[in-house]
Amino acid sequence: MRPRHPTALSEDDRAALKNVLARCPELDTVAGHVRDFGEILTARLGATLPTWTAAADAGQLPGLTGFVLHLLRELDAVTAGLTPDWSSGSIEGAIYRIKKIKRQLCGRAGFDLLRKMIPLQ
Repeated sequence: MRPRHPTALSEDDRAALKNVLARCPELDTVAGHVRDFGEILTARLGATLPTWTAAADAGQLPGLTGFVLHLLRELDAVTAGLTPDWSSGSIEGAIYRIKKIKRQLCGRAGFDLLRKMIPLQ
């Protein structure tokens, strides 16, 4: 079974998941922490990461405690990575476009043609 977002589960899968989580309270707790962490990642809520790590570590669940320990070693970097409101996507796209043009012209033309293909702004 491939991992899916809880909202994308079928009714049968949702019932099976609810049944499994009801039988194991520790697994239900871990699932809650994983959902919360997924929300932090997707919504880029880096400021809430210290609160999440404290709550996840307080449960003393073996797999989750190890993950939190490794996360705490680089907490500043992870928080910074999940916090910015800006993206370098447009710059990366421009660099990719220039590299693609250079590959297409490789060995066929000099700098004059390359300058015409890449307008300076």
